[in-house]
Amino acid sequence: MHYLTEWLKVAVVANPALVCVMETQNVTQVVLLACGSFNPITNMHMRMFELARDHLEDTGLYHVVKGIISPVSDAYKKKGLIEALHRIEMARLATESSDWITVDSWESFQPVWLETAKVVRHHYEELFAAEHNKDDVDTVKYGKKRRIEENYIESSAHHKRRDGPHLMLLCGADVLESFGVPNLWKQEDIAEIVGRYGLVCITRSGSDPHKFINQSDVLWKYRKNIHIVHEWVTNEISATHVRRALRRGRSVRYLLPDSVVRYIQGHDLYSAESEEKNTGVVLAPLQRYTGASSS
Repeated sequence: MHYLTEWLKVAVVANPALVCVMETQNVTQVVLLACGSFNPITNMHMRMFELARDHLEDTGLYHVVKGIISPVSDAYKKKGLIEALHRIEMARLATESSDWITVDSWESFQPVWLETAKVVRHHYEELFAAEHNKDDVDTVKYGKKRRIEENYIESSAHHKRRDGPHLMLLCGADVLESFGVPNLWKQEDIAEIVGRYGLVCITRSGSDPHKFINQSDVLWKYRKNIHIVHEWVTNEISATHVRRALRRGRSVRYLLPDSVVRYIQGHDLYSAESEEKNTGVVLAPLQRYTGASSS
């Protein structure tokens, strides 16, 4: 062991780049996925990605290589939710200035609402396939899918593969707290998202995510997979408040990217009429988990 240590010292002196190689081997690459309405996307949505990346990379354990924005489909039936095609385009405009955050429309154009766990699983499979298969997708599609499914079944809740990017769900404290809303989430989905993939939660003023985690058995079980990020420069931009300002003819500049503001103005989005969309319609997860129907 003594001779090995001395050899490493000599090797590092001769080749300083060796230190970087040794450190990189212990760093996990991470892809951040944010799901939500993005109705509309705000500067705070973009800020969340930057905060999460800084926090994870400061630990020395992770290197964030990509961010993905996945707007929910129209089938979610949230009150005031405008068409996905507009929300996707606004998100794309917002990410034009970023060299690592992208928009994915797969979820947005699904004919039915998909549980977030299924969306996370889809993006995980896409990352895994891209990393492990360099051949023609059409010729190996079945075998690739089978390998993914087998790997998913065999992996334990705490297992993290070291041979490809690791996917984490990025969210605000409101999403974490929504885990406690009856019939909004399935407990097995929460366990899968937090236990298998991991969660990066951005705090907001007045929220106490640590208290909420302590009160939830499933979140407490996987607490080591939850990264709480404190935003000391508080910015309480709310898409709900932005829509209210827009339908009242108030300025929303500096709350949204300028390109998004211009898009909203050019397409005359967010009016009193659009805010009434889906009024009286039961939210998709509540319909599915309780059997409730719209009034």
